[in-house]
Amino acid sequence: MRRFPLLFLGLMAAFFTACSPRETPVEAGIRTHTLLVGNAAEPGDLDPHLASILTDQIIINTLFEGLTALDEETATPVPAAAESWRVSRDGLSWTFQLRANLKWSNGEPLVAADFITAWRRALNPAFAADNAWYLFPLKNAEAYNAGSITDPTAIGMAAPDDHTLVLTLERPTPYLPALVSLPAWFPLNPRNLEKFDALEQRGQPWTRPGNLVSNGAYQLAAWEPNARIVLDQNPHHRDAATAQLEHIVFLPIEKPDDEERNFRAGQLHVTFNLPVTKIATWRERAPEQLRIDSLLQSNFLRFNTTRAPFVDPRVRRALSLVIDRDLLARTVLQGSRLPAASLTPPHTGGYAAPAVVTVDADAARALLAEAGFAAGQGLPVIELLVRNDEIMPRLAEAIQAIWKRELGVQTTIRQAEQKIWIQQQQTLDYQACLSAWTADYPDPLSFLELFLGQSDYNWTGWDNDVYNRLLDKAAAASPSAPRIRYAVLRDAEELLLNDAPIAPLYFGAQTYLLHPAVKGWTPAPLGFRRFQRVSLEP
Repeated sequence: MRRFPLLFLGLMAAFFTACSPRETPVEAGIRTHTLLVGNAAEPGDLDPHLASILTDQIIINTLFEGLTALDEETATPVPAAAESWRVSRDGLSWTFQLRANLKWSNGEPLVAADFITAWRRALNPAFAADNAWYLFPLKNAEAYNAGSITDPTAIGMAAPDDHTLVLTLERPTPYLPALVSLPAWFPLNPRNLEKFDALEQRGQPWTRPGNLVSNGAYQLAAWEPNARIVLDQNPHHRDAATAQLEHIVFLPIEKPDDEERNFRAGQLHVTFNLPVTKIATWRERAPEQLRIDSLLQSNFLRFNTTRAPFVDPRVRRALSLVIDRDLLARTVLQGSRLPAASLTPPHTGGYAAPAVVTVDADAARALLAEAGFAAGQGLPVIELLVRNDEIMPRLAEAIQAIWKRELGVQTTIRQAEQKIWIQQQQTLDYQACLSAWTADYPDPLSFLELFLGQSDYNWTGWDNDVYNRLLDKAAAASPSAPRIRYAVLRDAEELLLNDAPIAPLYFGAQTYLLHPAVKGWTPAPLGFRRFQRVSLEP
């Protein structure tokens, strides 16, 4: 990746063959309606059932489309493949009406049964989809995924005709219209999956250029690993007549400093990140190109509760209590993010999280002494795993200094590239780790369900029966009584924060640069956007 800027320039020169010698890729992109987007990381996979990272999902959301989409500014569900939906009085049956004449990118008709084929694939235990749990609101879905039942027709989904889907749920799920906008619920072309033996097999080449059949506003044209992914407008999409971008080029530039240099050199219309150390410069130099947008994202420390010393909640709680989050937000993050006293960010639906986490160094020292490690004596050196981006190592160094100064705790920091960083969390191959989660939908469960004992994303080893029961109780609450549901969720979050398998640090924001030619680019709290509503104007 050290050679990326040179490689990038060469690729862009080839891509824009019609450019004049003095025309930058950005200028050529404006002329050819080609948006150049920084996307931070090389995708692990473009299979909607395997995507768990935001940067992968951004591309997948552009290639595919679910029953609904989420409005960028409000995060509320809006019609997409479905033109309308209705729910029964008891909240257990939802009927979605598909638009007429939906098509796949190869021109084939897209029908209701294609959704069902995709959902059965996601839930098939033989396929072991990473995102199967998003479909668990469906009746018998979790049981089928666990192998308790083997008949896929017992899952609560039916297609009475080509344009109607009826979903039967285990319990009322008032946020279902937002949930079905996620990649796990996207339709997949069954004939294409069969062609590449991908109905039950992971890692098949059906997601490569020339093979991928999708239903989104754009289709896959090229994928050059660690260089670029090119998407072309899909002429068969329902919005094709109104989409103004002809092409989108996603560039996996891992280092924000490289992105910022490429932006200044006229090689990007929009960056994924901006180094926090450059925020003040851009505020002074070109504030109209600097964007700081709030994200429904929580950044936190994970503790591996299966390993000493983190099997002891007193140690976890002590390390959390001593962190001065206000100081980290002011210094390391240059005032671009808000300190977090909870896991769930503000404005997550109508929910107000309990502000449990405070700074109390005296209480932290007392807890550590009670656990047998007064002044850090006898406590093994803690290894803190971080992603090798521009924020996490700086944040880790600040936390390292706080733990040493206030508790006498010794820490080492290990940096890893994103794929290794994720893998070691998934396999509990770490002691403590800086981590983050961006909401999939605007509801507190998008954060709190992560730490259920059976969650595929509970990478802490923590499993608390009381917490699990509280979330079950909240799920069973009547949709007409949100206050009761939110009160139960507050109790669950308070328990989570006090037992401290995680330590909240700060709430997310996206700091990035946007070229003035880009129009229709609104803040998106969930990080997703509909690129067919974006344009480039001279």
